[in-house]
Amino acid sequence: MTVQIAFFIALAIAILLGVALVSAPWLLRPSDEARRLLDVVTSKRPDKRTIRGKEIAMERVLAVARSFRARLGLSEDEKLRQRFVSAGLKGGSKLDVYFIARFMMPMTGIVAGTFIPQNTLFWCLALAALGYLLPDIWLTRAVKNRQKRIRKGIPDAIDLLVICVEAGLGLDQAMLRVGQELTISYPELNEEFTQIHLEQRAGKARLDAWQGLADRTKLPEFTALVTMLQQTDRFGTPIVRALSRYSEEIRIDRRHRAEEAAAKTKVKILFPLVMFIFPCLFIVLLGPAVLSIMRNFH
Repeated sequence: MTVQIAFFIALAIAILLGVALVSAPWLLRPSDEARRLLDVVTSKRPDKRTIRGKEIAMERVLAVARSFRARLGLSEDEKLRQRFVSAGLKGGSKLDVYFIARFMMPMTGIVAGTFIPQNTLFWCLALAALGYLLPDIWLTRAVKNRQKRIRKGIPDAIDLLVICVEAGLGLDQAMLRVGQELTISYPELNEEFTQIHLEQRAGKARLDAWQGLADRTKLPEFTALVTMLQQTDRFGTPIVRALSRYSEEIRIDRRHRAEEAAAKTKVKILFPLVMFIFPCLFIVLLGPAVLSIMRNFH
């Protein structure tokens, strides 16, 4: 009886959500005053970008999600926004999609759990919890993958930065040029260096812009680089010498991480060796002997 009630409740919620999404374009259509204002501000240029129906539908769905989230009181957390920035996901629509996923996936898990005949209540709760945690897991992996790509390109970026500064460029122009040179190989570094350049052009102080780089990436390498640049700018020490020394240190650190990863492979290889390779060897070596013994006994 409990399973049937849970199934009907989940089915009713799914039907209600489907009807709400289908009827949203008609219920949320703009009023006559809004249409007149839209006609006034609409550009008549021939190079106007054509907005597709898919984009309009997505924007309306996101608008419904924003209003629903506001009614539930789910405000945007600053820590969550910082995680999106660290993952390279900028724009308010990404947060709306994240909240939609955290709301819809547990419902989908409940509906999927009702189709399991045994321990239906347990599977409904387990799949709902898994659906609620999956967006957060995906966001955590996106942050780690971006940090990994940025960390991989930091030594090359520091070397190019040293070359540009030695050639006579200022530190700000050198960062911009290094970002342009690394656009194809390390686009994340290009985004960060371009962000620093735009912030400085907007009037932000140089030290604050560098500190924003460390806060966005959350990498110890960039934190140490920003600290070194701040000390260099404050005390007037030669920037080329400091960058060269830091480049050597970061390459030594990368070599140590590679050696550590190589040492861990000896332990990690034991699991596939025991679970997959040894059974195959036993079958190949002992299989003919076992078949011969069985044939002799027969």
